[in-house]
Amino acid sequence: MLANDINHLHVPSSPTVSGDPRNGGAAYVAVSRPDLDDDSYRSTLERVTASGADRWTAGDRDSSPVLSPDGRRLAFLRVVEGEHGGPRPQLAVAPVDGGEARVVTDLPLGAGDPVWSPDSTRVAVTARFPEPGRYGSAVPGSDRRPAPNAEAPRLITRLDFHVNGSGYLLDKPQQVVVVDVTDRDAPLVDSALTSAPCSLAAPAWYPDGSALLVVAPRDLGARETHDDDLYRVDAADGTLTLAIRTEGSVSASTVTPAGTVYYTGASHAEGRLVAEPEGLWVGTHGSDPVRLTARETVDVTGHPVLHGADVLVAVLDRGTVGIRRVPGGTASPLQLDELTMVLGGHLVVSGFDVDGDVLVATAATPTSPGEVLVVDLADGTDAPTVLTDYAAPLRDSAAAPGVRRIEELTGTSADGTPVHGWVVLPEGEGPHPVLRVVHGGPFGQDTWAFFDEAQVYASAGYAVVIGNPRGSGGYGLDHGRAVIGAMGTVDVDDVLALLDAALERPDLDGSRVGIMGGSYGGFMTSWVAAHHGERFVAAWSERAVNAWDSFAGSSDIGWFFADAYVGADPEEQRRRSPLTYAAQVSIPFMVAHSEEDWRCPIEQGHRQFVALRRAGVDASFLVFPGEGHELSRSGRPQHRAQRFEHVLAWWAEHLPVTPVA
Repeated sequence: MLANDINHLHVPSSPTVSGDPRNGGAAYVAVSRPDLDDDSYRSTLERVTASGADRWTAGDRDSSPVLSPDGRRLAFLRVVEGEHGGPRPQLAVAPVDGGEARVVTDLPLGAGDPVWSPDSTRVAVTARFPEPGRYGSAVPGSDRRPAPNAEAPRLITRLDFHVNGSGYLLDKPQQVVVVDVTDRDAPLVDSALTSAPCSLAAPAWYPDGSALLVVAPRDLGARETHDDDLYRVDAADGTLTLAIRTEGSVSASTVTPAGTVYYTGASHAEGRLVAEPEGLWVGTHGSDPVRLTARETVDVTGHPVLHGADVLVAVLDRGTVGIRRVPGGTASPLQLDELTMVLGGHLVVSGFDVDGDVLVATAATPTSPGEVLVVDLADGTDAPTVLTDYAAPLRDSAAAPGVRRIEELTGTSADGTPVHGWVVLPEGEGPHPVLRVVHGGPFGQDTWAFFDEAQVYASAGYAVVIGNPRGSGGYGLDHGRAVIGAMGTVDVDDVLALLDAALERPDLDGSRVGIMGGSYGGFMTSWVAAHHGERFVAAWSERAVNAWDSFAGSSDIGWFFADAYVGADPEEQRRRSPLTYAAQVSIPFMVAHSEEDWRCPIEQGHRQFVALRRAGVDASFLVFPGEGHELSRSGRPQHRAQRFEHVLAWWAEHLPVTPVA
């Protein structure tokens, strides 16, 4: 895979199923593809059966399909031009047995993922509604729609006012919209059911269709908070009533016919806001929720899905995301090894849906960015049937065809702690130059899944070492919390220990090693270059935290994240900042950053670059206009390809695949 081969990354998501796709039923998925020529992302809806996948809608910017409970209609999002300043995703509905899709909303900033009512007559979405005169809306009493740089000034009085990727928040609260889709002649819906003083999220219908359950900030956002609660929204008049007061945050919920609520979320009972694994919880209106999965060993992600008396959830585990079964009647939190595996192995599930005893999931594997899998829940095994081959273009049509193999590694850190990871290998016998690539987070994880960056670097001739040092998710509570108050200590030991384990291989060249990473991985790269630079020939640090003091005052999460991981003491923040040690760097160093990164603002890169150059370091500064923190994953396709080209040019200069005589 080369830089321009990102066109061949076909990634399915949002599976929804009716019947068994292997035997007369069908699943529907959205398939996203970068388009380098148009410098955009195409997303189509495809129907998946035993015969494979076929395009189902004509639109090339359709996403988030959801089948109605009666299986007759598909709701989805379609990007259309509107009157409010550009293309926006709007709710669309189409009959499954054929016929034109019709767009049913005209929401000023677009719609969120659709959720069907139990009787298949209404669809709920979330949507942001701007203050008049902002985001393309008209100034009160006028038809004038100011350009973004001509809007009125914002008066900000609280800390939770912006977030990376979404921008400012308080001037466009998110509300719940409900659309009756039975009347084909009804006007487009452009208003909300709710008028809450805060943003609402993750709606789920009650089984009788009389109300929805939504996630809202504690006390409806009366003040800055990290806690969420669940509220009942009356489907007739939008009235909100507190349903369940939680112990912390909520991601998603579902309601049983008996009125029992299951939700995924994290506890803040100990005052911890970081490195806190999500669990599955159960509650009823007015009751205290009970955690069903053990905080020490289980880290849940995504939506809970009912199957009989049980709940199915996706769970992180040692570089995988599988699906496990939680008995609904459990009396105490269950440990990871007590949860029956429904879909497991070397894969990373991104979404799943259930119809009867049929489960359909989208999942990445070591050889594919994503496929559609089916599991029979009645037969008691987790062996899936793979229905698609979205990786075929990577194998057959790429400029560098094929998928480079990944092999598991285990190292031993300085204190005896095992460190888990992988090496992605180039073709040939070697010995190959090595790139130690460190993931972000820190409470994230490298996985078994196809990783486009590792594939590009391995195709260029580099062995790529990835893995999960302490601080990562998926290895239990203690592992994830080990770096709180200790960044730059055991995590560094683990990063180097895994590299040492890889370098024991005869096909890797320990004299030719580079280090790189983004976000927290960029922090680690900057830190390691200053403290262990003799082990590497060069460094590439991207969208990094380099100075905790300014991060605390400029990042969208800085007002709590820096204190949570490092502490509030300015001197301790200075000791834990790579910027403090910039003069100790002696190897060539690339600082890469995006201009509109609100997670790690660009001043983090500016300050590091200036400090390095003033110290006489051979440093460069690569700046991407118009991009945010997610450039390498979801930035403009051209920028993603250009970034790859710059990365490979940097390593070709400082770490050539063929040693210079």
